[in-house]
Amino acid sequence: MPSEFKNEPLTDFSKTENEKAMKDALAKVSSELGKEYDLIIGGKRKKTQDRIRSVDPSDPKTIIGLAAKATSEDAEEAIKVATETFETWKQVKPETRAEYLFKAAAEMRKRKHEFSAWMVYEVGKSWIEADADTAEAIDFLEFYGREMIRYGGEQPLTRIPTEKNELRYIPLGVGAVIPPWNFPVAILVGMTSAAFVSGNTVLLKPSSDAPVVAAKFMELLEDTGLPAGVVNYVPGSGAQVGDYIVQHPKTRFIAFTGSKEVGLRINEQAAIHREGQIWIKRAILEMGGKDSIVVDKEVDFDAAVKSVVGSAFGFQGQKCSACSRAIILDDIYDKFVRSVVEETAKITQAAPYTSKDVYMGPVVNEAACDKILEYIEIGKTEGELVHGGMRAAGDGYFIQPTIFTEVSPDARISQEEIFGPVLACIRAKDIDDALRIANNTEYGLTGSIYSTNREHLEKAGDVFHVGNLYYNRKCTGALVGVHPFGGFNMSGTDSKAGGRDYLFLFTQAKSISEVI
Repeated sequence: MPSEFKNEPLTDFSKTENEKAMKDALAKVSSELGKEYDLIIGGKRKKTQDRIRSVDPSDPKTIIGLAAKATSEDAEEAIKVATETFETWKQVKPETRAEYLFKAAAEMRKRKHEFSAWMVYEVGKSWIEADADTAEAIDFLEFYGREMIRYGGEQPLTRIPTEKNELRYIPLGVGAVIPPWNFPVAILVGMTSAAFVSGNTVLLKPSSDAPVVAAKFMELLEDTGLPAGVVNYVPGSGAQVGDYIVQHPKTRFIAFTGSKEVGLRINEQAAIHREGQIWIKRAILEMGGKDSIVVDKEVDFDAAVKSVVGSAFGFQGQKCSACSRAIILDDIYDKFVRSVVEETAKITQAAPYTSKDVYMGPVVNEAACDKILEYIEIGKTEGELVHGGMRAAGDGYFIQPTIFTEVSPDARISQEEIFGPVLACIRAKDIDDALRIANNTEYGLTGSIYSTNREHLEKAGDVFHVGNLYYNRKCTGALVGVHPFGGFNMSGTDSKAGGRDYLFLFTQAKSISEVI
């Protein structure tokens, strides 16, 4: 039996040896930029006519890599291979499947800085953000391996003297795993490993903004000896490959993390019965967020300020859990906003591979940059711009951390997911008003309340309608096993990734009874 699960420690880059190790990893990655990555179907590499061009968002002239772009014909081949492989993979013992996750965790631990360096280049993560991403991926592998052993063991049932009864969790079949670009290692690894450790086979369609680091994970899985065909790498467009996989009658489930719009489309398409389909497809969806930190008048003021700034602008606000709304009681509103602006002014922004001290890098691509700038223009009509509001210096997709005050709870920048470094500061009359505002969006992912008043904290626990609520800490940075992650309403199906219920979503329970 494996030891008790413990979270992977984060790297302290203030230590000279750790800084050097990361610089060495960045140099190694830099030397490998521009390479081509083929499809992987049934363990065989396949070239395609079209390629996905992954570029450095800090300097879009630099090509990170060229990933093969799958067609619907390639997807059909991958589904056929995955369907055939499922017949043998589902018979592999849970403990044996778990061992592949433990091997992958050990191998990723050896290559930790290398995986982080790929993210620094491919999606613009700071060293600290990338390191946390890789650590979370290791956590998912370790946690889900242990969970599979638990799911594969004897399950608690009410026993009767006339029968022998057991409950088995068996796999579903062939699944589509469609991860996002913003956690291109952690979420990709988490969803993929949960799917295949449960006995399923996978078509992995990574984001077109992060196909290279996904290919690196495929290489790692090959190094563990994972049987060919268990995970198949098929990057491609959502309109062509994504829709084809989701709609295919042999696809049993879809695990998706991304926008509300795409998630709803997947849910709709998965619900349609196709000819030859003998099951109701399962959709495991993590979607958007419009997350708030409520700041009470009775509060650890400095801690709340740092938390709002960190939650709003860490990784350029490109987290579904990011704080995009600070709801502040009127008694301290003006002073608190001034302090948030002062703290934000300290933020360093540059290409993150240039220094460990860079806090904010670029947003992920040109389309995201344009969208965020459009929302900033909207914000100028809905509130008072007190910080930022422009593109920042540099050749890439850099946007200044931006703060608006006196924003109405119903304003567009208060209601719609921007997915960028834009914070709306909202004034509330009292704690009841603040919690009412916190619940006034269509989302329900994360939230936080800063207060030294226990009654107010407990009230938030009862009425703040989010899947992950935090008292006196930031609303980002969920830890595997500690904070099972998933939200309500339009934030998805509340899958609770990194929790003890998660593997249930990739399995089905079979009851077996024998008369004795």
